[in-house]
Amino acid sequence: MNAIIPIQNATPAKNAGKVNCALCSFNRFCLPQGLSDGDVARLEQIIARRRRLSRDEQLFSMGASFGSLYAVRLGHFKTAQVNIHGEQQVTGFHMAGDLLGMDAIGSGLHNCSATALEDSEVCEIPFGRLQELAMQAPALMHQFHRVLGRAIQREQAVMLFRGSMRADQRMALFLLNMGARYSARGYSGNSYQLRMSREDIGGYLGLTIESVSRLLARFRKEGWIALDNRDIRITDREQLEALSTGRDVEAAQDAGQRCAA
Repeated sequence: MNAIIPIQNATPAKNAGKVNCALCSFNRFCLPQGLSDGDVARLEQIIARRRRLSRDEQLFSMGASFGSLYAVRLGHFKTAQVNIHGEQQVTGFHMAGDLLGMDAIGSGLHNCSATALEDSEVCEIPFGRLQELAMQAPALMHQFHRVLGRAIQREQAVMLFRGSMRADQRMALFLLNMGARYSARGYSGNSYQLRMSREDIGGYLGLTIESVSRLLARFRKEGWIALDNRDIRITDREQLEALSTGRDVEAAQDAGQRCAA
């Protein structure tokens, strides 16, 4: 299976040339969405550079001073925190069109690190200049608030499923959500590649790496997914959706009640 978003000639050069938001395939997920041509041109002028990162290279570290936001142009990133016990907690996975760095807007310090999962590229947006432009362009201010709101919703959803869902529900929802995000970007929502490691998935879902491997093996055995290393294909979406919402348990309980009657 081919990679979802191939990275061509992605070297760790710090400046990849002039930014052109209008030609970016993922601008509908980013700040240019809904802006006039004039406002997009003004936004392009404040973007400092396109920055390329190699796999495992950090974009910013936990505790680092905040100065810029970063729009993912190519590739994938993970964000993570380290708790008081020195354990890493993965807080999110990010792909083209996502905006990184918003965690630091309030405090001025990043409360997580961002690391490239593969050779990737971002557009660096100095936050001070973005604020100035947003004051002059209400549409940009509105779009920034929308992006910020989506990020808050994602964080709340993660807290919810970590605290209230069974392990198999978390895994089913994770696979479906990843597919939905790829589908929104014009790729297959059923066949894609997991760019993160099993350990990272466990850190995100609150599971051990052994639990992640067992769940994926179970899903494959049940015929709900096909799996080849990191290449995944959803073969029974209906069952995964039922599992993610708990409808599988309700159906089993209903069947048990009918048998008892």
